[in-house]
Amino acid sequence: MFTKNKYFNKKTGLKLLVYAVVIGMFWLKMSYIQSNIFSLNVENANEASILAFNPLSSIFLIFGLGILLGGRRGMFVSYILGSLLLYVNILFYREYSDFITIPMLNQVANLADLGGSIGTILNYSDILLFVDVLIAAFLLFYLKPSRFQSFKPKRREGIILAIVAIPLFIVNLQWAETERTDLLERTFDRNMLVKYIGVINYHVYDAVLQGKTEMKKTLADSNELVPAINYLNENKKKDSNHLEGVAEGKNVIAISLESTQTFVVDNTLHGEELTPYFNDLKEEGAYFDNFYHQVKQGRTSDSEFLLANSLYPLNRGAVFFTHSGNEYEALPSLLSENGYFTNVMHANDKTFWNRNVMYDSLGYDDFISKEDYEVTQEKSHGWGYLDEYFFEDSLNKMKDMDKPFFSKMITLTNHYPFTLPEEKKYIEEGETSSGTLNRYFQTIRYQDEALKQFVENFKDSKLYDNTILVIYGDHFGISENHKEAMGEYLGKDINDFEQFQLQRVPLLIYGKGIEPQENHTVGGQIDLRPTLTNLLGIEDENPIQFGNDLMDKDRRELMITRDGDFANEEYVGIQGACYDRETGNPVEDGACEEGFDAAQEELEISDSIIYGDLLRYLDETEMVNSEEQQASSEEKGSVQP
Repeated sequence: MFTKNKYFNKKTGLKLLVYAVVIGMFWLKMSYIQSNIFSLNVENANEASILAFNPLSSIFLIFGLGILLGGRRGMFVSYILGSLLLYVNILFYREYSDFITIPMLNQVANLADLGGSIGTILNYSDILLFVDVLIAAFLLFYLKPSRFQSFKPKRREGIILAIVAIPLFIVNLQWAETERTDLLERTFDRNMLVKYIGVINYHVYDAVLQGKTEMKKTLADSNELVPAINYLNENKKKDSNHLEGVAEGKNVIAISLESTQTFVVDNTLHGEELTPYFNDLKEEGAYFDNFYHQVKQGRTSDSEFLLANSLYPLNRGAVFFTHSGNEYEALPSLLSENGYFTNVMHANDKTFWNRNVMYDSLGYDDFISKEDYEVTQEKSHGWGYLDEYFFEDSLNKMKDMDKPFFSKMITLTNHYPFTLPEEKKYIEEGETSSGTLNRYFQTIRYQDEALKQFVENFKDSKLYDNTILVIYGDHFGISENHKEAMGEYLGKDINDFEQFQLQRVPLLIYGKGIEPQENHTVGGQIDLRPTLTNLLGIEDENPIQFGNDLMDKDRRELMITRDGDFANEEYVGIQGACYDRETGNPVEDGACEEGFDAAQEELEISDSIIYGDLLRYLDETEMVNSEEQQASSEEKGSVQP
């Protein structure tokens, strides 16, 4: 029977006070982290209020479950685990401006090589983020022990807290959708999700998404590939065959430049060019100045996936980890079928990014990794083998390779945290407010010098007459966390449009037969495969490709980012806003509606192919389509005029 004294007395009052203080402390910490450490672009008072409110449902949930499972100790364990989850996201956000997903946890093997990077993103002040954990322990266990004999959280209280979390979340979601409708459909924008539902709720939602993802492959069948083929057939422009076969039978060396962005090209620091050699070299080949990276959480491995498959990487995790067991119709396999010896040259451990597994799935003949180079302490720094030695050794290995060959080289030195031995610093540090950007200038300058050594030696070798170079940046090096410093260096405000333009990376195709040109077409890494196969004169019968030949003057100019943004000949669309691509001035949102729709449709189709492992059905689907076309032709032929 309910009585007031039974449920509201000194003992329960004390318990409620402790609950309130512990929950309040965690709410303050979570609110501080979301508002001050994460860059969530709060634009108005309503969004600020949502950001302050959204921790509550997740806090009630985790503490309710903690009490339900373990009483007072369970509540404290929830506090610790919640704090650790927040802190791991802080570390991840500092380097990637993104939040952890469940597929990313599969990549924990990569942490073995992250020593220097992790040391840089840790701050001594971070210890202050755990002071509240000690206070919580004091309140829950050590404040007047005799008095706390009666403080025994009961399971029903945990159930109550967990149940209260449900209406709190419903209110949170409905409130958030006054600012952004269909919020939970925008899975590609984790910053937006965290801003509106909170970082812990985001992780709960991510777990739901992961469960749905696991089911997609199990339930997939060949019928799901037909819409993808139909879409690509409808939107694929017929190639003009411009420069088709100009490099037929030639070797290909694809050089993936670590963390290299276009803004350093033709730019200076302290009156000195940052990339003096590349600036001259690009005048001798086909240089693309509106070429964007399209990677997400997989970074360099995503750029590799784009080159090999002309498919979009995933929004969550890296395909190299999450779907390395899929069947692919990849570029290395195609080249091998056409007589090429295909290989990757990278002076890192074979297991990093799960390359030793994924390269087999992509069809590479060989992986020349760290164990195949004479890596010494004197020749290493930071992430490993310095570029100049990597280039020198790799060129020597190529001279003895079976011909023709396709070699993809992946550099290392220009990698966060961008440090160098003193004797390798060919330019003084920058003078911006970001130490990261200041050091980046030095590693970029070093990389350019190493590239010069390689290309000049290449020109003097027997490979020169029968080889083309494809030199491109793999992804950004300076994240949006350094907007202020980038603005200081470039002398302008880095707004959303300018940040988008900073995602351009250099692309140069160089070699005999490649006419010098500065090409302004809008493209991305997804276009590399069809561009290469056209230059090599190789017929690529794989219908599941989203890229278009960059050399084709009649190509569809559309570059789609993994976030659902896009750029075309006229416009740039960013998170629902529309800009003139030439001026950066805002234009009516309606002008970008078609681009946003195309971006969403292509990303969904590409995701369905990867999640469902649909390329395993390609032969079966093509056979069915062929039979249908034949039947249709016969039916038409039987009709007499």
